[in-house]
Amino acid sequence: MNVSRKPAILLLSLALLTQSHAQQKPRARELGIPFPGTPGKFNAITDVKGVEVGYSTIISGTGKNIRGKGPVRTGVTAILPRGRNNNPVYANWYSLNGNGEMTGTTWITESGFLEGPIMITNTNSVGVVRDAVLKWYVKKGWYNEDFWYTYPVVAETYDGFLNDIYGFHVKEENAWEALDSAKSGFIKEGNVGGGTGMMCLGFKGGTGTASRVIKIKDSTYTVGVLVQSNFGAKSSFSIMGVPVGRELIDTLNYELKEAPSYKPGQGSIIVIVATDAPLLPHQLKRVAARVPLGIGNLGGFGENSSGDIFLAFSTANPTAFQRESFTKADDLPNDFINAVFVATVKATEEAVVNAMLAAETMEGINGNKAYGLPHKPVIDILKKYNRIR
Repeated sequence: MNVSRKPAILLLSLALLTQSHAQQKPRARELGIPFPGTPGKFNAITDVKGVEVGYSTIISGTGKNIRGKGPVRTGVTAILPRGRNNNPVYANWYSLNGNGEMTGTTWITESGFLEGPIMITNTNSVGVVRDAVLKWYVKKGWYNEDFWYTYPVVAETYDGFLNDIYGFHVKEENAWEALDSAKSGFIKEGNVGGGTGMMCLGFKGGTGTASRVIKIKDSTYTVGVLVQSNFGAKSSFSIMGVPVGRELIDTLNYELKEAPSYKPGQGSIIVIVATDAPLLPHQLKRVAARVPLGIGNLGGFGENSSGDIFLAFSTANPTAFQRESFTKADDLPNDFINAVFVATVKATEEAVVNAMLAAETMEGINGNKAYGLPHKPVIDILKKYNRIR
């Protein structure tokens, strides 16, 4: 009897998978925006083998903000470099503008390793998420030692224009949900996870991803990017050199009906770069430092109030982390690294646009509203400037 049910269960699973894809808005390439480069199968950070992403999305309430009750528009994103395997990866980070937070980075700089998941949430929830990761380690038996210590990596951007951020709605269980739901393959974008309540370049922002497959000599590598995008002013918003923001300057402007006030250019962006290219920590610092070029192409300038912090890691060299023995590691010669730089810049640019295209119009606290980037007008503008034929 169980055997006879398996085909039906399989068909149901496939139907649900198809439905989940159908629920996702068209992405940049599907709309015909000709970003350069070859993406991976999912055009996502999860194209880097072993990388998993999970979300906890918290949306409830409407109307006037009542602190502690909502409305709530927030969440948590988890990125697991090697899935559920406790095997540290080479990593490094870079700050374009430090009006933000990413915990655990001093040890990454000192040691050269990222020793666990990367979490992204809202500004006021960094502490609870950090503590939750430590408890998750204990719950899951992540460390098979009686004595251990680690420094969870938790980054943030500010969602207080749409979310009851001083209501502290992200709880321990939300961090656990993001970690436990992490998976490879297709991942959602837009108003999900830590990106739920974010705004970007004059429109609704959020979570986005993209990837590039590159060839170096006789080897093929993947570079994947995930962004939590919450930066920039509409007046500077550009896609492929086209001033989309200026063309739409009088269209679908933010509706901020009550305090807090919002000034164009405020906000932040967190970018995580993953690759399977064999890069050492000092090289990954160089990769992370190229992320701002993609942001600049879109119209971000690292404004004073923006927290623009980036982390890059490599899943190559799986035996690099050792405590009691010597090890050897492969590394890519610096003379071959340009392809990784270019892939990082281009995937960052596309990931932000994917986040904005997927993000739907959202009304939050006190009736404040951020509008989703309208697809047809954007395509018409790109055609007007001969970027799409």
